[in-house]
Amino acid sequence: MVFFVFLRLSEQYRSVVHDLVMSLQALAANLRKQGITATCYVCDDGQDGSGASFMAELGEQHMVRFLVSDFGISWVESRNGRELVKFEGAEAIQELQRIAGNLQRSRSECSSSQMQQG
Repeated sequence: MVFFVFLRLSEQYRSVVHDLVMSLQALAANLRKQGITATCYVCDDGQDGSGASFMAELGEQHMVRFLVSDFGISWVESRNGRELVKFEGAEAIQELQRIAGNLQRSRSECSSSQMQQG
């Protein structure tokens, strides 16, 4: 019985990794459309969603890196080549959500101000 619980948890984790890989690819594409330097490299052939490396430049010498794989999840934020903060697991995902939300809000604010000027 316990053995099957571990198998189920393993499959659920792989599903989370796959969802994160797809979300990172979409986020990188969206950021590039906004003129923000962002990349997402997928491990292997990209078909099984086994992992990805996401990087985005948030400002002058301000970078974030999000790594996801079957081995773990991590977030690193750096400025001028120095690591400022590192999160792993659920905290890393929360930090990714925070940054994505901030970028979405700033994009919405820019669109609103452009519409008001027009």
